[in-house]
Amino acid sequence: NVQGDRSVGIMHFVNKALNERIEKHLGFVPPFKEGYDTVGAMKAMHDGKAKVFVCLGGNFLMAASDTEYTAKGIQHCDLSVQISTKLNRTHLVTGKTALVLPTYGRSEKDMKGGKIRHITIENSMGQVRQSRGLLKPASDTIKSEPELIAELAHTFFNGKHTMDWKSMGANYALIREKIDLVVKGFQDTEQRSKGAGYYLPNNVRELDFSKLPNGKAQLTINKVPKHNLNSNEYMLMTIRSHDQFNTTIYGMDDRYRGVYNERRVLFMNPEDMKAALLEKLAVVDIISTYDGIVRRAHKFRVIPYAIPEGDLAAYFPETNVLVPHNHFADKSKTPISKSIKVTLKKV
Repeated sequence: NVQGDRSVGIMHFVNKALNERIEKHLGFVPPFKEGYDTVGAMKAMHDGKAKVFVCLGGNFLMAASDTEYTAKGIQHCDLSVQISTKLNRTHLVTGKTALVLPTYGRSEKDMKGGKIRHITIENSMGQVRQSRGLLKPASDTIKSEPELIAELAHTFFNGKHTMDWKSMGANYALIREKIDLVVKGFQDTEQRSKGAGYYLPNNVRELDFSKLPNGKAQLTINKVPKHNLNSNEYMLMTIRSHDQFNTTIYGMDDRYRGVYNERRVLFMNPEDMKAALLEKLAVVDIISTYDGIVRRAHKFRVIPYAIPEGDLAAYFPETNVLVPHNHFADKSKTPISKSIKVTLKKV
């Protein structure tokens, strides 16, 4: 998951200590310039600075903010490559040349030389363990994600590199050996990941705050921002349904909120509904306006819900079209998906 990505160095910023260990143990100089986060990547596409876009899974178009802006950015690329376990909307919006490379899902058997291969994962608790699929793959010609990346590297370097990419793509144990060498907290992963696996070091779990000022956890008090809504404006937050994981929609129900067989719904305080003369299941367009650009999400059904007055909620990614790409948190660069100023128009 994303947490595991960060642990092994998949990030857009530079970790000097990690770079030094990569150079020492793997024999090559890793990138020393910062890359792009999602917001930066979209801007780089529009500016012509990013021309090749490779997606290791995911549904980038629908996951990112400002759907139309994101689509145009991808279309500016010379090449877009999707390494995917299943079809999704991003496959339909591409660069000038586009590739879709099917790969195994976690539930599918990864066979090589008659033997099943396993990957290692880090779960949300910082536990590293092995994972093997049980289902028959969709095709006998599918290649695994590590294999695809390794073969790409082998071909790019024409086999002349300090890393034996082809062997690593065939034998994942070699990848785990390299992770043990360069990533703090990983040790003897090939053996320790068996069964229940092992936990990576975690200062909070171990109640070790010695590296922090005064040896204590740091708490901050932050002011609640004033949004200064106009009389006809609401604050919209995007949310997920029960039958959803990220952009993957497994079903049309949200049983915790009493919604069935529908996703284009808008949760609204009953008093706000009365004031706006909106009945239950009334159909509305949701409109956001930032920097003079009007964005519109069409035809949502209004649902009365126990939500604070002035607030609205609707499902992601259907409402991503309303989120401006250039409004985000100062440090994390997270889009304003939980605080979008909107108005409503009855259809």
